[in-house]
Amino acid sequence: MKKKIGIKMGIFAAGGAIAGYAYYYFIGCKTGTCPITSNPLITTLYGMVMGIVLGFDARLLGKKARTNEEE
Repeated sequence: MKKKIGIKMGIFAAGGAIAGYAYYYFIGCKTGTCPITSNPLITTLYGMVMGIVLGFDARLLGKKARTNEEE
């Protein structure tokens, strides 16, 4: 089960990183004054974090909370 979660999070992180870089490349800030979109590294990392957030399964938190309450 943990291996599936890791693979899923990796896929979402990679997809987010690709989407972040694509945003920088195609849309990004041309003047260099934008704090996030003017740097390709920051934009890629931001996209990766957003991919992880979107791929996170909140049901796992519910299961963990229920098992702690039962003990």
